[in-house]
Amino acid sequence: MTAATSLIPGLDDMVRSGDPERLAEAARHIAALFLQDAAKLPPKHVDFFDGLLVDLVPHAELKERAELAERMSLLGNAPRVLVGQMARDNEILVAGPLLRRSPIIDEAALLEIARAKGQGHLLAMSERPSLSPDLTDVIIGRGDRDVVRRAAGNTGARFSERGYCELVRRAGSDGVLTLAVGQRADLSEAHLKQLLVASLDVVRRRLLDVVKPARQAAIRQAISELSDIAEHFESHRDFVPAQRMIISLHTAGHLNEAALIGFAKTFAYEESVVALAAMSGVAIGTLDRLMSGDRPDPILIVGKFIGLEWATVRALILLRLGQHRVPAAADIENARVNFARLMPSTAERVVNFWKSRRTV
Repeated sequence: MTAATSLIPGLDDMVRSGDPERLAEAARHIAALFLQDAAKLPPKHVDFFDGLLVDLVPHAELKERAELAERMSLLGNAPRVLVGQMARDNEILVAGPLLRRSPIIDEAALLEIARAKGQGHLLAMSERPSLSPDLTDVIIGRGDRDVVRRAAGNTGARFSERGYCELVRRAGSDGVLTLAVGQRADLSEAHLKQLLVASLDVVRRRLLDVVKPARQAAIRQAISELSDIAEHFESHRDFVPAQRMIISLHTAGHLNEAALIGFAKTFAYEESVVALAAMSGVAIGTLDRLMSGDRPDPILIVGKFIGLEWATVRALILLRLGQHRVPAAADIENARVNFARLMPSTAERVVNFWKSRRTV
């Protein structure tokens, strides 16, 4: 450090002695010198200070490092290596200011920190002026409730399709997150509908109160479509004989998952639907309509709500397709993964929504 001896007399001796107090004092003096003329310094001089401070700052007291981090976080030419070092500090008082706003930290460093550090670091990072989809994928995947809420409310954050699916899934059991996601300008109509299906009526009303007029119209339209689906459906199947059978089974105490999988494996559609209705409380007509749709999602939802095993859910998916259709192995595997990931609380909210609608 010979080049620095003109800045701090005796600096070489301080470093050689390794005295923590003297090193901390040197860090204070050199940091003050840098901050005094930071706006005027050319890059080579910034690099010079960087080489000094990166070895000295760790010896400073926590309060001093935190104050230095606050000031460095506002500089567009802060010492890059030092900023990276402090952003990785386990003390959130030091790392936090830099993770929130420093323009010096690049995407690769942010991703590394997001994957390795704790909730405090993720929370600070979720407040950055802009967040890439790759970064929000990590933040949402690892973050706790507060982190995910903060990221969802950040207008500078961008989310991938996977990220939005995870936001909507977690919003199913978090009304505050539902409000944050529902107010996002980049929320697609498809995700808006998914968000509303899994939300409580009181949350929907609150969302209507806080969003902009353009989004209010979209929410009302989505709620109307969700409500009208059941009201305009009429089944052409005769469920009366199946109802008599299921009532008898129930009376005898034999209406259980074993009976249901037996109906599904023999492709007894009416009996399976009525059994599901009895076990879930969802109207027969509603289940008939849902099982006749293009996707297996309703079966996954009602199966998770009842607490069915995957084998039973799989049998119901095959029943829905019919005896003469063989599903692709990839489709079945995708359904299995989605069923495993589906939260019981989300399934409960969706089923409660189905129950609230009267079916013709």
